[in-house]
Amino acid sequence: MNFVRRHLHVVLALYVVFVFVQSLFFKFSDSPETIYIFQTKLDPWAASLGFPGLFAPGGIFSAHVVGSFELLASLLLLGGTFVARLRLLQALGAMLGLGVISGAIFFHLFTPLGVQVVNADGSKDGGELFMLACGVWICSAILIWLRRDLLPGMLPRAQRS
Repeated sequence: MNFVRRHLHVVLALYVVFVFVQSLFFKFSDSPETIYIFQTKLDPWAASLGFPGLFAPGGIFSAHVVGSFELLASLLLLGGTFVARLRLLQALGAMLGLGVISGAIFFHLFTPLGVQVVNADGSKDGGELFMLACGVWICSAILIWLRRDLLPGMLPRAQRS
């Protein structure tokens, strides 16, 4: 049990970093999957709500912007995981990761993107991206909880009765 307590944060952080980093190739290379998600599904949806270009290249929620935040979260998580005196970075990376992935989950659930994304070959991913996103959300939330003592004033404290 002591081993789990001492190393759980490493496993959680590495999962988040793995998911974020493996997606960077797709986001930064404008792969067909990324174009489908951001330009074919999300941008027309946003345009129908009066926000054209929101997810298009150069938009504030473009694949490159989202990928940049995922890269920053990964770097913070890695720095805070492997350098003990920088544990605050792990907490900040987890908070950034939770924010980014909350947006991803929202767009999977409440837009035409859906839970099953279409791959470049026309097949569906069976919800794999969505499941990975849910795993990142859970791991980030647990990391924030584990590092809550490093975030004074950033998280609400429970009221004592």
